[in-house]
Amino acid sequence: MTATAVDLDVRDPLRAYRDRFVAADDPAVAAYLDGNSLGRPPKALQERMASFVAGAWGTDLIRGWDKGWFDKPVALGDRIGAAVLGAAPGQTVVGESTTVSLYKVIRAAVDQRPGRSEIVVDRGNFPTDRYLVEGIAAETGRTPRWIEPDPAGGVTLDDVRGVLSDQTAVVVLSHVAFRSAHISDMAAITRAAHDAGALIVWDLCHSVGAVPIELDATGVDFAAGCTYKYLNGGPGSPAFLYVSSRHLESATQPIQGWMGVKDAFAMGQGYEPADGIRRFVSGTPPIVGMLGMEATLDLIEEVGISRIREKSIALTEFAIEKYDRILAPRGVELSSPRDASVRGGHITIDHPAFPALMERLWAANIIPDFRPPTGIRLGLSPLSTSFSETERAINAIGEMLA
Repeated sequence: MTATAVDLDVRDPLRAYRDRFVAADDPAVAAYLDGNSLGRPPKALQERMASFVAGAWGTDLIRGWDKGWFDKPVALGDRIGAAVLGAAPGQTVVGESTTVSLYKVIRAAVDQRPGRSEIVVDRGNFPTDRYLVEGIAAETGRTPRWIEPDPAGGVTLDDVRGVLSDQTAVVVLSHVAFRSAHISDMAAITRAAHDAGALIVWDLCHSVGAVPIELDATGVDFAAGCTYKYLNGGPGSPAFLYVSSRHLESATQPIQGWMGVKDAFAMGQGYEPADGIRRFVSGTPPIVGMLGMEATLDLIEEVGISRIREKSIALTEFAIEKYDRILAPRGVELSSPRDASVRGGHITIDHPAFPALMERLWAANIIPDFRPPTGIRLGLSPLSTSFSETERAINAIGEMLA
């Protein structure tokens, strides 16, 4: 470990926040660089969970629905919207899984363009997004229109313009590419889709909580994202979805459930959607699964997303510097953008030896992520990742290759 990494940790203005996560300096984990798949749990969650079990659940019991649980999907959605999405109240809701949330907004968007036959998606998008588009296209008699992005980059404005036509119903893209961490130009691509008469759905899974997002200001139609990465909600914590206020009254909820109607407890005949974003709730909300992200939102609201982004850039710049010194001479390829303005919160490196290396790394308590065919992702969570553990991981990879 060099003095540079130690010095950067000492001078890090957010260094105190690392101590607010469970086992951040536990020797059982020499380096955890997979926060872009599963974030560390905040320490505050331990007390919050115990209090919830003893109080809100333990003694309030079913009365908890009258004391805030029923309204929590929208209330928590508004918090997420304000803290990290650039979204005014009444447009974001927390509920089902990422897959279900994406299905809802993609299907709702497609239904808004009944006379158009194509859904644009890219080959580099996360499998769930691609599979959903293929399924929705089959359900609705539409055709996927594929973009072939640069694997070490991502979808560009020119890529999108090259496939848009008067038959484009919806464009489905990830804001930050899950493999390369390339940041697509949300504002310009959204404008291009609208100019072609199409709607756009953004997957925010790899950007929310690490990269500033301005959904309202950029005119986004629909969006969805997970909460177990940079929002530290825990394994399988519920996703959020966003529907712009201009679409709320006309958008159709494709999964009609009892919690999304005007009067859920009337148990009435016939589906009458609730007003506003609540209509996009389906089943009973996973209240326990919302506790983790609440604890992290407390931290994000303290720090502010702009300072989090500054730390994220510093971490990825440092990782690339170490890559250049240690890994590039050993034949490792950098598969992420060098330009920080178009790079998210992780970097991906590729080498033919990496598939066999992962087991050794995990056995040495170095925990990065792997993405086929030969990629190791170094996920650097700004609030919980140190420069020292970043260096420790890259040094270990270099030593094992040597």
